Amino acid sequence: MHLRRQLFLLLLAVFLPHLASAQKPKPTYADVSYGPHERHVFDIWLTPSKNPTPLVVYIHGGGFRAGNKNTINESSLKQFQEAGFSVAAIHYRLSDSGPYPIMMEDAARCLQTIRSRADEWNLDSDKVACYGGSAGAGISLWLGFHEDLADPDSSDPIERQSTRITAAATTNGQSTYDLRTFRKWFGVPDLPNGAAHYPLFDVKEDSEWDSKHVKGLMKDASPITHLTKDDVPVYMTYRRGDVPVEKNTPVGTWVHHVKLGLKLQEAMSKIGLECNVQSPDHPETRFGSLEAFLISKLTE
Repeated sequence: MHLRRQLFLLLLAVFLPHLASAQKPKPTYADVSYGPHERHVFDIWLTPSKNPTPLVVYIHGGGFRAGNKNTINESSLKQFQEAGFSVAAIHYRLSDSGPYPIMMEDAARCLQTIRSRADEWNLDSDKVACYGGSAGAGISLWLGFHEDLADPDSSDPIERQSTRITAAATTNGQSTYDLRTFRKWFGVPDLPNGAAHYPLFDVKEDSEWDSKHVKGLMKDASPITHLTKDDVPVYMTYRRGDVPVEKNTPVGTWVHHVKLGLKLQEAMSKIGLECNVQSPDHPETRFGSLEAFLISKLTE
C-alpha cells in the first residue's frame, strides 16, 4: 500500500501541472445577460490591447435541442487570443422554448448587445466573425447571409446595432434546413426528416411538412436562401467524405454531410464569393483550419 501511495503521489506530481494548464481560462465576464430568458447569456474573453480588438463569436451546436456555450474548444480559444482577438461564447433559446426563428434572433440580439458595448470593452465592431458546429454552424451562416436586422429608428439602442458580420466558419454545418432541398440534393425523394427538425418548425404530424406555413419556415431558416453577392466569406469543415445517402441513412450522417458545403460553395462561386470546403476527400490547403481562416479574414 505504501508503494502504491508513493506511485500515486508521483503521478499526481507529474500530471497535475499539465491538467491545470490545460483548463480553459475563465472568461473576463461570465453569463452576461442579453435578454429575459435564462439562456439569454454569454461569456466573453477580452484580450488586452491598445487598439480595439476583432471579435470571434462561438455558437454551440446540439440540433437546436441541446448544447452549451462551455463547449468552446480550448485550442480555438487560445489561437484567437494569441492572434489578439477577443472571444465570446453564447447561449440561445432551444426548440423546447419555441420554433424557428427564435434561435437565430437570439444570436442576432446577443451580437447586437456585444456591439453596443464595443467602446467599453475595446472591441472593433467592424471586425466580427461567427463560428460553430451543426446548429451553431447554421446560425453562423444565417447571420452571415441574412439582411441586417438593425432598426436605426428604434428607441432601443441595442436594436440599432448591426447584425452583419465579417466572416463565418462551420463544422459539419447545414446550408439548408429545407426537407425539399435535402431530398433534391441527395436524390432521395422520400428521405424522412430528422427528429430535431420537428420541434424546430413546430411540426407535430408528418402531413404538416407539406403545409405552406412549414415550407415557408424551412425556406427562411435555410442560410442559402438569404445568399446575396454582398455576403461574407465562409470556411466549412466536415468529418466525413461524400458518402452515399439513402432513405435509411442515419440522419446524423446526411444532416452533417459535406454535400451541404459543396452545394453552398457552388452557389457562392457563381456570384463571386469565397467558400472553402474541407473534408477527407475534399482537402483545403489555403488556410488549413477554420481558426486560420478567421484569423486571416479579421486581420485583412
